[in-house]
This record gives sequence, structure tokens and C-alpha cells, in this order.
Amino acid sequence: MNDDSTPLPANHDDDRDRPRIVALVGPTGSGKTALGVALAEALGTEIISVDAMTVYRHMDIGSAKPSLAERRGIPHHLIDVADPDEPFTAADFVARAAPIVARLHAEGRPAVLVGGTGLYLRALVHGLFQGPPTDPAFRANLMAAAGPELQQGDVSALHRRLLEVDPEAASRLHPRDHVRIVRALEVYHLTGKPLSAWQAEHRFAEQRYRWVKLALSWPRDILYHRIDRRVEMMAEQGLANETAWLLERYGPNVKPMKGLGYAQFSKHLLGEYGLDEAIRLTQRDTRRFARRQHTWFRKEPGVQWVAPDRAVLLDAVRASGLMDDTSAGSRVAPA
Repeated sequence: MNDDSTPLPANHDDDRDRPRIVALVGPTGSGKTALGVALAEALGTEIISVDAMTVYRHMDIGSAKPSLAERRGIPHHLIDVADPDEPFTAADFVARAAPIVARLHAEGRPAVLVGGTGLYLRALVHGLFQGPPTDPAFRANLMAAAGPELQQGDVSALHRRLLEVDPEAASRLHPRDHVRIVRALEVYHLTGKPLSAWQAEHRFAEQRYRWVKLALSWPRDILYHRIDRRVEMMAEQGLANETAWLLERYGPNVKPMKGLGYAQFSKHLLGEYGLDEAIRLTQRDTRRFARRQHTWFRKEPGVQWVAPDRAVLLDAVRASGLMDDTSAGSRVAPA
């Protein structure tokens, strides 16, 4: 998954009053956790987790939540902040993360953001496009038009419709991402303008932060091997037992139980297939998810793809200009 895109300068100017964000992103299994800790240690700061699964309590193994030992004494925020049956959105993430960034800025420190949920990072750095309110009547008509296909869980008809009115948004969304496909169609219906066009305009809004976005790049075969091994380790660490406890307490239908690992191991526990098949399917689906993450970050403005190496990361942060502040430069340990 190497990407030879030319590094872009961090989005900052001479305005030193804006908080600094160093974001470490990339596909699942790329080693963000350990390198994020090393980066935070070097910068003398704290980590904000940018992960839609680690926000949930009790979901430790399947989310690859960093242990206390792995955190090495670095404060980690936005981990274990919601129960699995509580909704948690990008707006919730921004509401919790922004005050932490502001506090660190007041202390003269950048915030290190680590994770693979691109929507959360985009929402914090660039703000959320709120769009028009929902239209229940339109949604009901849309569902009725989709008919039996939708009842069988097939949303391909909705995706084809989105391709006609907003091909850019359709290319970014997974064909089975029912919630976001419906929202994109709704925005077009209500405004006569594609959601992708609204989002493009929104990106030109005033920037609240100075930032650099660094994505970890691995050769595809090595990344896939890392993913397969990590799933095997999750099974060895007790993912089946963790999933069984969650099923008993929350059932299979809460949103995070549809996540990678939990969905496949739930079906195993409910008798649909054996343990080996649960592992195989989790590996397959995680590799597919990693491809989608890579596509997301490849399209994200300003992302620099770098080797998974501490010294390389620190060089990239230095080149961004975000270490120019005396308060930051004095903390950086030698690479």
C-alpha cells in the first residue's frame, strides 16, 4: 500500500495562536498505537484516540484497544467513554476532543491524534457539514421504492441511484453503507446540490488548527500478514469469550456489535459456523476494511504517507513547522 504522493506542507501560517494537531493515521494493523506513543513521548504530550470502536467500554480485544502497558504512561483520551448501547457520533467525538486540544494548546503542547477513523479526524480538523434537517417523508418514499431488495439487506439500488446524482459521494461510500447513502440522497433531494459539492465548499472554511496528517505506509502483502496474525492473536486472547459476554448483556443488534471481529464471532457463537471460519472471515473482512481506509486517507487533503518509523515521523513533524514553537522544540528527544 505504498503511496508516492508528494508530501504537502502542514496547513498553517504565521498564526501561532491556533492549536497544533499531529495526526497519525492509516489502515488497521499498521502499527499506529506503538508509534503514536513514541511520538507523544518525543513531543511531551498526550494522545487523543481517533477510533470509532475504542470509545466503547468492555470492547477491548476486538477493538485492539491499547493496554495500560502499551500506553507507557502517556495519557490517552477518548477511550472507554461510552457503553456499547449508547450512540456515539463524529459530533460527539468533536465535542469531547476539542476541549482537550485547547487545554494542551494552553499548556504549549500539540495534541497527538492516533487512529483510523477518518471521519472523526476530518470532523475535528475541518468541522462538520451539518446540512439540511432530515426529511422523514422522503426517507419513507425512498425505502418504499427500494422495495424487497432493501428488506433483504441489499442497498445496491440506492447506491446506483446515488451514482446518478452524486458519483463522487457514491465512489467514497461502500455500496452497503445504507445510512450514509440515504443521507447523501436526502441532501441532494432537499438542496438540489450534491453532498460532495457541499462538502468541498465546507473544506474551504477557516481552519481552526495548525495540523500535519501522517499516514503509515506498508507494502500490501506485509500489512495483510500483520492483519491476519493480529486476528489470530485476538482469538488466542479470548475474543470469543469477550463477544459472548457482550452478546449476553447487549445482544447482537447494537451498532458496535456489527464491528469487525464481533460480528463474525457473534455468528460463530450463535451456531452459524465454526471458530476457524470466524477467524477466516474476520481476517478477510479486516483486509477489505484496510483497503477502504487506505482509499479514504489517500483522498484526504494534506495526508503525507510515511514509513512506519519513529525517526521518519519526527522528521515529518519538524518539516511541517509544528515544532517551531520553543515550548515544543525543547521537549523533542533525539530520534
